[in-house]
Amino acid sequence: MTTLTDDEAPAGLRDALGLLKDREQVAERLLASSAKHSFDPDKELDWDAPFEEGKWFWPPELVSLYGTPLWKRMGEEQRILLSQHEAAALASLGIWFEIILMQLLVRHIYDKAATSAHVRYALTEIEDECRHSKMFARLIAQGGTPWYPVSRAHQHLGRLFKTVSTTPGSFTATLLGEEVLDWMQRLTFPDERVQPLIRGVTRIHVVEEARHVRYAREELRRQMVTAPRWSQEFTRVTSGEFARIFSVAFVNPDVYPNVGLDKREAMAQVKASAHRREIMQTGSKRLTDFLDDIGVLRGVGRRLWKSSGLLAQGSRPT
Repeated sequence: MTTLTDDEAPAGLRDALGLLKDREQVAERLLASSAKHSFDPDKELDWDAPFEEGKWFWPPELVSLYGTPLWKRMGEEQRILLSQHEAAALASLGIWFEIILMQLLVRHIYDKAATSAHVRYALTEIEDECRHSKMFARLIAQGGTPWYPVSRAHQHLGRLFKTVSTTPGSFTATLLGEEVLDWMQRLTFPDERVQPLIRGVTRIHVVEEARHVRYAREELRRQMVTAPRWSQEFTRVTSGEFARIFSVAFVNPDVYPNVGLDKREAMAQVKASAHRREIMQTGSKRLTDFLDDIGVLRGVGRRLWKSSGLLAQGSRPT
């Protein structure tokens, strides 16, 4: 991440959402919350309990093929198996993304005062993300499914993004990776149709990610006000391109042959699915509304977000 010379925004600075909050006060509150509501997944979850027969690994409405002609031809057992492999693929995607996020956070605090609450919270968040990555990896191993890495092209694009990203661009990407999955997980952990272990994993992730989202939102607001104009414009374009990458990576095509489906047919039906498109846009709406309010969704960047399928075509034109 690039580093601003004005580490603290001037008092009274505001954006379209109102007065910016004091960075240190936000971090102190997040640190206090972390002290009260942090979890050790190895101890909190019952990893020895067997999976329950007939229960889903992801809510069926969130499975990529839900409602498609192919889904209607599948039996219940195959549908549940697909949910298991897609849960593993999403956990794999989460690990990839959180490793990127940890590197971006380390870059963000590289030359900031280590005694500040802002830096101490960033280090706390890195601790959280380390636990989450290990938790997701253990979940994949527990289910006996493959690890589903992102494509080699996306791995290289991730390396490029980490290299060229501006500070506001990094926080925009952070929110994209966190908020869409968070929306899905908020539907998952209270769903009694879903395996207890999956519900436990998503509950932990939702509680701890709420702090991460707050930290990223507050910092992104600050950055979009204080960053140079070139950085703001670059952020709009790179965030739109990252949205395009993320929307594709959200479905791993390798899950389909592993559950006895034709990969090409399945991907074509996912792409054509109005239900899937609605799910992704609904899961993104809280984020895209926020990004629109603070000036990220403009110009070329907005067109890239629309082409990603995450931003509804008729949503809040600027």
